[in-house]
Amino acid sequence: MKMTEPETDGVNRFVIITSILPPTAAVRAYAKLPEWQVVVVGDKKTPDNWKCAGVTYLSPSDQEKLEFRLIRRLPWNHYCRKMVGYLYAISQGATVIATTDDDNIPLKTWGYYPFHGEFETLFGSGFINIYNYFTEEFIWPRGYPLRHITEEEHSLRREFTECKVGVWQFLAKGEPDVDAIYRLLFKSKSVHFQEGKSVVLGEGLVCPFNSQNTFFRKETFPLLYLPATVTFRFTDILGGYVAQPILWSLGYRLGFGPATTLHERNPHDYLIDFESEIPLYLCAEKVVEIAQKSVSRGSAIEEKMRAVYQGLYNNNIVSPQELSLLNTWLEDVSHAAEMRGL
Repeated sequence: MKMTEPETDGVNRFVIITSILPPTAAVRAYAKLPEWQVVVVGDKKTPDNWKCAGVTYLSPSDQEKLEFRLIRRLPWNHYCRKMVGYLYAISQGATVIATTDDDNIPLKTWGYYPFHGEFETLFGSGFINIYNYFTEEFIWPRGYPLRHITEEEHSLRREFTECKVGVWQFLAKGEPDVDAIYRLLFKSKSVHFQEGKSVVLGEGLVCPFNSQNTFFRKETFPLLYLPATVTFRFTDILGGYVAQPILWSLGYRLGFGPATTLHERNPHDYLIDFESEIPLYLCAEKVVEIAQKSVSRGSAIEEKMRAVYQGLYNNNIVSPQELSLLNTWLEDVSHAAEMRGL
C-alpha cells in the first residue's frame, strides 16, 4: 500500500458507539486512544449513572436537547440510535467517523487508514466473500447471500491501483461477524485471519459490510444511515449494500482491512438472531439489484440515496416511514455540517 495523502493533517477523528451496558472493556480502551474523540450514545436501557473518563456520553435527555429532528423520530431501544452520535460528530467538525460496538476491543493495530493511495484492488463482478481473501477456512460474513456460500468464486484480476476509498471495513478477531446459521453450525469454531493485508474492491464487486469496525470519510457521511424500520440484524447490512453502488458512482471504493479488534461478543440467542436475519437472507441480492438500477451518476449523494430507498419501498423491503426518516436524516446531516461551517 502506497499512501498519497498525509495520514494525520486536517483529520478530526470520532469513534461512535451505542451501548446499554456499563462502560465495557472496549469502551474504556477506545477512551484511551490519542487523537480520537469517543462518543457513546445511550438508550432507555443504559444505566442512569453511566460515566467513563475520556468519553462524551449522550444520555437520552442529552439527545433530546440536540438540534436534530431525527432524534425525536427514532425508536428507543434500537441500534439505529447510533445515528445520533453520527450527527453529533458531524456537528463537531468530524472528518473521519469510525463506527464500532461496545464489545469490539481495539488492538494495537486499530486506527486511521488513508483513504487515498495505491492499494491492491480486486476486479470482477458479482458477490465476493471477502473472508476468503484473509483465510482459507470455511466462513462467510453476515449478509452474504446463502446461495453463494458453497459456490466457487470466479477468478478475479488483482493489481495495485491508485484509488479513493470511501469506506474502510476492518475485520475482527475472536468472534468475527457471521450470521446465525454459521454460529448454529460452528459454535466453538475459532477463525484466524491473516494479518497486515488489505484489499479494495473494484466497481461491480459486492460484499456485505457492517457497522462494527468501519471508517467513513467526510464525503460519505450520509451513507452512515441505519434503516430504522427493519430488524436489528438487517439494518447495517442493508445500509452497506445500498452504499456500494453509490460509492462507485461518486468515484469511491470499498476497502477491507485486517482484524484490528478483538470481538468479545455480548450474549446472544442464536435463534432470535436467525429470526432477525430472515429478511437479510431473503432480500440481499434484490437489494443490490435495486440499488444498482436506481443510482444515477450525475446526481448528488442525497438524491442517489432517496432513489435507492424509493426502489426498496416499491419492492416492499422498507416501509413508507423509512423514506420519511431518510429525508429527516439527510436534512439533519446538512444542518450538522452547517453548524461547523463545513
